Amino acid sequence: MTNFDYDVIQVECYSGFKANERPVAFTYQKERREIQEIVDRWYEGGLDPGKPVIDYFKVKTTDGKIYLLRYLSAFDTWSIRI
Repeated sequence: MTNFDYDVIQVECYSGFKANERPVAFTYQKERREIQEIVDRWYEGGLDPGKPVIDYFKVKTTDGKIYLLRYLSAFDTWSIRI
């Protein structure tokens, strides 16, 4: 499996059933980007108590670009794949 680098980012979220349920916008390189669509989402971890749950969101922004965001709930931290 390939390792990717991630940068920590600020994310605005919709919180419904749970906190930080899904991203609606994020700021990366001092530019705010609104999310038009969540193209895909998945998670890893959760079954092994030694591994934290990580939520992934493949998103399309209003300018048509695709980004991969991840949320580490144990640290309440969002990041973007670079």
